[in-house]
Amino acid sequence: MKTITKVYDGYEKARNVVDDLLAAGIPMASISVLASRDATDQYENMDEGSEAGAGAGVGATVGGAAGLLAGLGLIAIPGLGPVVAAGWLASLALGAAAGGATGGIVGALIGAGVPEEHAHVYSESVRRGGTIVSVQAEDHNINTVQSILNNSVAIDPHTQGESYRSTGWNQFDPDAGPYESIRTAAERDRHFS
Repeated sequence: MKTITKVYDGYEKARNVVDDLLAAGIPMASISVLASRDATDQYENMDEGSEAGAGAGVGATVGGAAGLLAGLGLIAIPGLGPVVAAGWLASLALGAAAGGATGGIVGALIGAGVPEEHAHVYSESVRRGGTIVSVQAEDHNINTVQSILNNSVAIDPHTQGESYRSTGWNQFDPDAGPYESIRTAAERDRHFS
């Protein structure tokens, strides 16, 4: 088994990747998605009143149209705030946050096999409006999964990291707090366009 992780500049692109994975027969249980709440307007009306802190569920689980992951819901992750999430990676991130691991999401990505430098860039990318798609591919599905994930242009963690560092960023900071909606949109336009 191999875990393959990519970050896309928008939720819609990531959703299309997930639809393609499901159409190719990749099991839902093998797919994870993490996106800042502001990455998609589908969740603007979700109730955040129940937010209880880092790692707490903050909204109802929602089903998806067009093959979107059935377990998609809203959770809070340190440094990201409310994120739209589904799958095993979200569970790892919540477990890391509950256990006090640095960043929660960074630890989960590293645990999934993402190099530490890329894990910081990926986490910051979600914070700034990107969407992670991560797949636990069985050996016989690795080429199919890689092909599908590569059909949509994903961020390059080296280039993205350089861009972030040019503005003074060093690594993902779980204490920095989530970006505001307008700032997330501006970051997505600046870094992902």
